[in-house]
Amino acid sequence: MAGRGTVKAHGGFNANNDAEVLFKAMKGLGTDEDAILQLLIARSNAQRQEIKAAFKTLHGNDLVDNLKSELGGKFESLIVALMTPPIMYDVTCLRDAIKGAGTDEKGLIEILASRLPNEVNEIKSLYKREHNDDLEKDVTGDTGGNFSRMLVVLLQASRQQGIQEDLIQSDAQALLAAGEQKYGTDEGQFITILGNRSNAHLRRVFEEYRKLSGYEIEESIQRETSGTLQEVLLAVVKCARSVPGYFAESLYNAMKGAGTDDQKLIRIMVSRSEVDMMDIRAEFRKRFATSLHKTIQGDTSGDYRKALQLLCGGDDA
Repeated sequence: MAGRGTVKAHGGFNANNDAEVLFKAMKGLGTDEDAILQLLIARSNAQRQEIKAAFKTLHGNDLVDNLKSELGGKFESLIVALMTPPIMYDVTCLRDAIKGAGTDEKGLIEILASRLPNEVNEIKSLYKREHNDDLEKDVTGDTGGNFSRMLVVLLQASRQQGIQEDLIQSDAQALLAAGEQKYGTDEGQFITILGNRSNAHLRRVFEEYRKLSGYEIEESIQRETSGTLQEVLLAVVKCARSVPGYFAESLYNAMKGAGTDDQKLIRIMVSRSEVDMMDIRAEFRKRFATSLHKTIQGDTSGDYRKALQLLCGGDDA
Protein backbone atom coordinates (compact mmCIF):
# COMPACT_ATOMS: atom_id res chain seq x y z
CA MET A 1 0.00 0.00 0.00
CA ALA A 2 3.02 2.26 0.42
CA GLY A 3 2.73 5.47 -1.54
CA ARG A 4 -1.01 5.25 -2.29
CA GLY A 5 -1.75 8.47 -0.43
CA THR A 6 -2.26 11.89 -2.00
CA VAL A 7 -0.30 13.71 0.70
CA LYS A 8 3.46 13.17 0.56
CA ALA A 9 6.49 14.46 2.45
CA HIS A 10 7.70 17.78 1.00
CA GLY A 11 11.09 17.63 -0.74
CA GLY A 12 12.82 20.85 0.30
CA PHE A 13 11.35 20.81 3.80
CA ASN A 14 12.46 23.40 6.34
CA ALA A 15 10.45 23.42 9.57
CA ASN A 16 11.61 26.90 10.67
CA ASN A 17 10.68 28.49 7.33
CA ASP A 18 7.25 26.86 7.43
CA ALA A 19 6.71 27.99 11.01
CA GLU A 20 7.46 31.56 9.91
CA VAL A 21 5.00 31.36 6.99
CA LEU A 22 2.27 30.20 9.37
CA PHE A 23 3.16 32.87 11.93
CA LYS A 24 2.83 35.59 9.27
CA ALA A 25 -0.45 34.08 8.02
CA MET A 26 -1.96 34.56 11.49
CA LYS A 27 -0.30 37.85 12.47
CA GLY A 28 -2.14 41.15 12.64
CA LEU A 29 -5.65 41.72 11.36
CA GLY A 30 -7.28 38.91 9.43
CA THR A 31 -5.94 35.45 8.75
CA ASP A 32 -4.56 34.11 5.49
CA GLU A 33 -6.46 30.81 5.48
CA ASP A 34 -5.29 29.98 1.98
CA ALA A 35 -1.61 30.17 2.96
CA ILE A 36 -2.30 27.91 5.96
CA LEU A 37 -4.14 25.19 4.06
CA GLN A 38 -1.79 25.23 1.05
CA LEU A 39 1.24 24.78 3.28
CA LEU A 40 -0.11 22.18 5.72
CA ILE A 41 -1.62 19.91 3.06
CA ALA A 42 1.66 19.97 1.11
CA ARG A 43 3.47 18.49 4.15
CA SER A 44 3.29 14.99 5.62
CA ASN A 45 1.97 14.52 9.14
CA ALA A 46 5.50 13.85 10.44
CA GLN A 47 6.62 17.17 8.91
CA ARG A 48 3.66 18.99 10.51
CA GLN A 49 4.87 17.73 13.91
CA GLU A 50 8.30 19.24 13.20
CA ILE A 51 6.68 22.55 12.19
CA LYS A 52 4.73 22.51 15.47
CA ALA A 53 7.95 22.03 17.46
CA ALA A 54 9.72 24.78 15.48
CA PHE A 55 6.79 27.16 16.01
CA LYS A 56 6.98 26.73 19.78
CA THR A 57 10.78 27.17 19.78
CA LEU A 58 10.60 30.34 17.68
CA HIS A 59 7.48 31.97 19.14
CA GLY A 60 6.80 30.35 22.51
CA ASN A 61 3.25 29.54 21.41
CA ASP A 62 1.48 26.31 20.64
CA LEU A 63 0.76 26.23 16.90
CA VAL A 64 -2.49 24.28 17.28
CA ASP A 65 -3.80 26.70 19.93
CA ASN A 66 -3.00 29.61 17.62
CA LEU A 67 -4.72 27.95 14.68
CA LYS A 68 -7.79 27.29 16.83
CA SER A 69 -8.03 30.92 17.88
CA GLU A 70 -7.67 32.16 14.28
CA LEU A 71 -9.91 29.66 12.47
CA GLY A 72 -13.47 28.51 12.99
CA GLY A 73 -16.09 25.91 12.14
CA LYS A 74 -15.49 22.87 9.97
CA PHE A 75 -12.33 24.33 8.47
CA GLU A 76 -10.82 24.62 11.95
CA SER A 77 -11.79 21.01 12.75
CA LEU A 78 -10.13 19.83 9.54
CA ILE A 79 -6.88 21.75 10.17
CA VAL A 80 -6.67 20.57 13.80
CA ALA A 81 -7.21 16.99 12.58
CA LEU A 82 -4.36 17.42 10.06
CA MET A 83 -2.09 18.61 12.89
CA THR A 84 -2.73 15.50 15.00
CA PRO A 85 -0.44 12.45 14.67
CA PRO A 86 -2.36 9.55 13.03
CA ILE A 87 -2.65 7.14 15.98
CA MET A 88 -3.40 10.06 18.29
CA TYR A 89 -6.14 11.15 15.87
CA ASP A 90 -7.75 7.70 16.04
CA VAL A 91 -7.56 7.83 19.84
CA THR A 92 -9.23 11.26 19.88
CA CYS A 93 -11.99 10.11 17.52
CA LEU A 94 -12.66 6.97 19.60
CA ARG A 95 -12.67 8.98 22.84
CA ASP A 96 -15.17 11.44 21.32
CA ALA A 97 -17.30 8.55 20.04
CA ILE A 98 -17.51 7.08 23.54
CA LYS A 99 -17.50 10.13 25.79
CA GLY A 100 -19.63 12.49 23.71
CA ALA A 101 -23.36 12.91 24.25
CA GLY A 102 -24.67 9.46 23.33
CA THR A 103 -22.42 6.94 21.64
CA ASP A 104 -21.23 7.44 18.06
CA GLU A 105 -21.46 3.77 17.06
CA LYS A 106 -20.61 4.57 13.44
CA GLY A 107 -17.32 6.17 14.48
CA LEU A 108 -16.38 3.16 16.61
CA ILE A 109 -17.26 0.76 13.79
CA GLU A 110 -15.35 2.68 11.11
CA ILE A 111 -12.08 2.81 13.02
CA LEU A 112 -12.12 -0.64 14.62
CA ALA A 113 -13.25 -2.47 11.45
CA SER A 114 -10.69 -0.86 9.14
CA ARG A 115 -7.43 -0.53 11.08
CA LEU A 116 -4.64 -3.11 10.92
CA PRO A 117 -3.94 -5.23 14.03
CA ASN A 118 -0.68 -3.39 14.79
CA GLU A 119 -2.54 -0.06 14.55
CA VAL A 120 -5.24 -1.30 16.95
CA ASN A 121 -2.53 -2.27 19.45
CA GLU A 122 -0.91 1.18 19.16
CA ILE A 123 -4.33 2.81 19.60
CA LYS A 124 -4.98 0.81 22.78
CA SER A 125 -1.68 1.71 24.41
CA LEU A 126 -1.86 5.39 23.47
CA TYR A 127 -5.48 5.56 24.71
CA LYS A 128 -4.30 4.19 28.06
CA ARG A 129 -1.40 6.68 28.22
CA GLU A 130 -3.53 9.68 27.27
CA HIS A 131 -6.70 8.99 29.23
CA ASN A 132 -5.56 6.58 31.93
CA ASP A 133 -8.52 4.40 30.91
CA ASP A 134 -8.77 1.02 29.28
CA LEU A 135 -10.26 1.37 25.77
CA GLU A 136 -11.91 -2.04 25.91
CA LYS A 137 -13.54 -1.22 29.26
CA ASP A 138 -14.77 2.12 27.94
CA VAL A 139 -16.18 0.47 24.81
CA THR A 140 -18.01 -2.27 26.73
CA GLY A 141 -19.28 0.29 29.24
CA ASP A 142 -20.86 2.23 26.39
CA THR A 143 -22.20 -0.57 24.16
CA GLY A 144 -24.07 -3.80 24.77
CA GLY A 145 -24.95 -7.28 23.56
CA ASN A 146 -23.47 -8.87 20.47
CA PHE A 147 -22.38 -5.49 19.13
CA SER A 148 -20.15 -5.08 22.18
CA ARG A 149 -18.83 -8.64 21.76
CA MET A 150 -17.81 -7.98 18.17
CA LEU A 151 -16.01 -4.74 19.09
CA VAL A 152 -14.14 -6.59 21.86
CA VAL A 153 -13.03 -9.25 19.35
CA LEU A 154 -11.77 -6.51 16.99
CA LEU A 155 -9.96 -4.84 19.91
CA GLN A 156 -7.98 -8.05 20.56
CA ALA A 157 -6.22 -7.33 17.26
CA SER A 158 -5.45 -11.02 16.87
CA ARG A 159 -6.59 -11.72 13.32
CA GLN A 160 -4.84 -14.77 11.94
CA GLN A 161 -2.35 -14.21 9.15
CA GLY A 162 -2.66 -15.61 5.64
CA ILE A 163 -5.12 -18.14 4.27
CA GLN A 164 -5.88 -21.40 6.09
CA GLU A 165 -6.88 -23.67 3.22
CA ASP A 166 -8.23 -26.37 5.54
CA LEU A 167 -10.68 -23.94 7.17
CA ILE A 168 -12.22 -22.25 4.11
CA GLN A 169 -14.89 -24.89 3.54
CA SER A 170 -15.74 -25.38 7.23
CA ASP A 171 -15.90 -21.61 7.89
CA ALA A 172 -18.34 -21.16 5.01
CA GLN A 173 -20.45 -24.09 6.25
CA ALA A 174 -20.40 -22.79 9.83
CA LEU A 175 -21.68 -19.37 8.67
CA LEU A 176 -24.41 -21.03 6.64
CA ALA A 177 -25.45 -23.28 9.54
CA ALA A 178 -25.41 -20.30 11.95
CA GLY A 179 -27.74 -18.20 9.78
CA GLU A 180 -29.66 -19.23 6.70
CA GLN A 181 -30.06 -22.88 7.77
CA LYS A 182 -31.07 -22.14 11.34
CA TYR A 183 -34.29 -21.01 12.95
CA GLY A 184 -32.99 -17.83 14.61
CA THR A 185 -29.33 -16.89 14.28
CA ASP A 186 -26.15 -18.00 16.05
CA GLU A 187 -24.50 -14.56 16.07
CA GLY A 188 -21.51 -15.94 17.94
CA GLN A 189 -20.32 -17.85 14.86
CA PHE A 190 -20.43 -14.72 12.72
CA ILE A 191 -18.51 -12.80 15.39
CA THR A 192 -15.81 -15.47 15.80
CA ILE A 193 -15.17 -16.09 12.11
CA LEU A 194 -15.49 -12.52 10.81
CA GLY A 195 -13.53 -11.15 13.77
CA ASN A 196 -10.57 -13.55 13.69
CA ARG A 197 -9.72 -14.53 10.10
CA SER A 198 -7.46 -12.54 7.79
CA ASN A 199 -9.00 -10.47 4.99
CA ALA A 200 -7.48 -12.72 2.33
CA HIS A 201 -8.94 -15.79 4.08
CA LEU A 202 -12.36 -14.17 4.43
CA ARG A 203 -12.49 -13.34 0.71
CA ARG A 204 -12.08 -17.05 -0.04
CA VAL A 205 -14.71 -17.95 2.57
CA PHE A 206 -17.20 -15.50 1.00
CA GLU A 207 -16.61 -17.10 -2.40
CA GLU A 208 -17.21 -20.56 -0.95
CA TYR A 209 -20.26 -19.28 0.94
CA ARG A 210 -21.80 -18.02 -2.29
CA LYS A 211 -21.27 -21.41 -3.95
CA LEU A 212 -22.84 -23.25 -1.01
CA SER A 213 -25.80 -20.97 -0.38
CA GLY A 214 -26.41 -19.01 -3.56
CA TYR A 215 -26.20 -15.81 -1.49
CA GLU A 216 -23.58 -13.15 -0.99
CA ILE A 217 -22.55 -13.05 2.68
CA GLU A 218 -23.79 -9.42 2.87
CA GLU A 219 -27.33 -10.53 1.96
CA SER A 220 -27.35 -13.14 4.72
CA ILE A 221 -26.02 -10.67 7.31
CA GLN A 222 -28.78 -8.25 6.35
CA ARG A 223 -31.40 -10.95 6.75
CA GLU A 224 -30.04 -12.61 9.87
CA THR A 225 -28.90 -9.65 12.00
CA SER A 226 -30.02 -6.09 12.69
CA GLY A 227 -29.00 -2.80 14.26
CA THR A 228 -25.42 -2.04 15.25
CA LEU A 229 -24.32 -5.69 15.08
CA GLN A 230 -25.39 -5.77 11.44
CA GLU A 231 -23.52 -2.50 10.81
CA VAL A 232 -20.25 -3.73 12.30
CA LEU A 233 -20.43 -7.14 10.55
CA LEU A 234 -21.09 -5.47 7.19
CA ALA A 235 -18.20 -3.04 7.77
CA VAL A 236 -15.86 -5.96 8.48
CA VAL A 237 -17.05 -7.78 5.34
CA LYS A 238 -16.60 -4.66 3.20
CA CYS A 239 -13.10 -4.08 4.60
CA ALA A 240 -12.21 -7.72 3.93
CA ARG A 241 -13.29 -7.26 0.31
CA SER A 242 -11.59 -3.85 -0.10
CA VAL A 243 -10.63 -1.24 2.49
CA PRO A 244 -10.54 1.56 -0.13
CA GLY A 245 -13.94 0.36 -1.38
CA TYR A 246 -15.31 0.56 2.16
CA PHE A 247 -14.07 4.14 2.55
CA ALA A 248 -15.32 5.17 -0.90
CA GLU A 249 -18.80 4.01 0.08
CA SER A 250 -18.55 5.71 3.49
CA LEU A 251 -17.57 9.00 1.84
CA TYR A 252 -20.43 8.71 -0.64
CA ASN A 253 -22.89 8.11 2.21
CA ALA A 254 -21.46 11.04 4.18
CA MET A 255 -22.33 13.40 1.31
CA LYS A 256 -25.38 11.96 -0.45
CA GLY A 257 -28.87 13.30 0.18
CA ALA A 258 -29.67 16.37 2.26
CA GLY A 259 -27.01 17.46 4.70
CA THR A 260 -23.41 16.28 5.08
CA ASP A 261 -21.84 14.17 7.81
CA ASP A 262 -18.85 16.49 8.17
CA GLN A 263 -17.38 14.60 11.10
CA LYS A 264 -17.13 11.44 9.00
CA LEU A 265 -15.95 13.36 5.92
CA ILE A 266 -13.10 14.99 7.86
CA ARG A 267 -12.19 11.76 9.65
CA ILE A 268 -11.82 9.74 6.44
CA MET A 269 -10.18 12.43 4.28
CA VAL A 270 -7.57 13.15 6.95
CA SER A 271 -6.88 9.61 8.15
CA ARG A 272 -6.55 8.11 4.64
CA SER A 273 -4.71 11.04 2.98
CA GLU A 274 -1.28 9.39 3.42
CA VAL A 275 -2.50 5.78 3.23
CA ASP A 276 -4.77 4.92 0.29
CA MET A 277 -6.62 8.01 -0.95
CA MET A 278 -5.61 7.24 -4.56
CA ASP A 279 -7.31 3.85 -4.31
CA ILE A 280 -10.35 5.33 -2.56
CA ARG A 281 -10.74 7.80 -5.43
CA ALA A 282 -10.50 5.00 -8.00
CA GLU A 283 -13.11 2.93 -6.14
CA PHE A 284 -15.38 5.97 -5.78
CA ARG A 285 -15.24 6.62 -9.53
CA LYS A 286 -15.93 2.96 -10.31
CA ARG A 287 -18.90 2.65 -7.95
CA PHE A 288 -20.68 5.98 -8.25
CA ALA A 289 -20.13 7.18 -11.83
CA THR A 290 -18.85 10.52 -10.55
CA SER A 291 -15.59 11.59 -8.93
CA LEU A 292 -14.87 12.18 -5.25
CA HIS A 293 -13.52 15.61 -6.20
CA LYS A 294 -16.81 16.62 -7.88
CA THR A 295 -18.89 15.25 -5.02
CA ILE A 296 -16.89 17.35 -2.54
CA GLN A 297 -17.28 20.36 -4.85
CA GLY A 298 -21.07 20.05 -4.81
CA ASP A 299 -21.41 19.37 -1.11
CA THR A 300 -19.06 21.81 0.64
CA SER A 301 -17.87 25.40 0.31
CA GLY A 302 -15.14 27.93 1.06
CA ASP A 303 -11.73 27.11 2.54
CA TYR A 304 -13.16 23.87 3.88
CA ARG A 305 -13.96 22.74 0.34
CA LYS A 306 -10.59 23.88 -0.97
CA ALA A 307 -8.76 21.92 1.75
CA LEU A 308 -10.83 18.75 1.19
CA GLN A 309 -10.22 18.92 -2.56
CA LEU A 310 -6.47 19.29 -2.00
CA LEU A 311 -6.56 16.21 0.24
CA CYS A 312 -8.48 14.42 -2.49
CA GLY A 313 -5.61 15.44 -4.76
CA GLY A 314 -7.25 15.46 -8.18
CA ASP A 315 -10.39 14.95 -10.21
CA ASP A 316 -11.05 11.59 -11.87
CA ALA A 317 -13.61 13.01 -14.26
